[in-house]
Amino acid sequence: MKPVRLLVLGALRRRGRAHGYQIRADLESWGAHEWSTATSGSVYHALKSMAGQGLLAATSDADPSVAGGPPRIEYELTDQGEQEYLSLLREALADREPRLDVLCAAVGLIEDLPRGQALQVLRTRADAMRDWRTSITAHLPADTELDAWGPVGEVISLWLATADTGAQWTRRLINRLEEGAFCMAGEPGSPTRSPAQQAE
Repeated sequence: MKPVRLLVLGALRRRGRAHGYQIRADLESWGAHEWSTATSGSVYHALKSMAGQGLLAATSDADPSVAGGPPRIEYELTDQGEQEYLSLLREALADREPRLDVLCAAVGLIEDLPRGQALQVLRTRADAMRDWRTSITAHLPADTELDAWGPVGEVISLWLATADTGAQWTRRLINRLEEGAFCMAGEPGSPTRSPAQQAE
């Protein structure tokens, strides 16, 4: 999964309806152009591509743009786009080893999920991290000294450290959500509509 698709869908969902420049400006205000592949060209390409796939509805402005160019195209999520967005968001949060930019995008948009749903996918991620670590250590002989294994030992150490820190971070986020951190979808003051509200 590439982060630009998730980011564009998330930014557009929060606006309701917008043209490409507004989405690009929103992503830049989040700093997404610094830590992801969400550049100007990729944003416009994603909008056009997802409109062609039926994930977005595209409407041309009747008036030309202020700059004198062709009429701007405004986009909004279709029902299919809504389903795709929430599916990508859950998938990115549940994956034990997504690309870091994908995970950053998903965490930045986590408030678009109901609290219970976010907790469920994060617990799935925590379980996957634990199982991954277990699968690594299961193949090591008892009393293994990884330092004696040379570069291969360092690779295994990296895997174990990645599993440990990933699990620790995930548990911390789970604890924060359980304690009421953030304003999740469907809760008073939520920045976005809940999936249930979308169907109304």
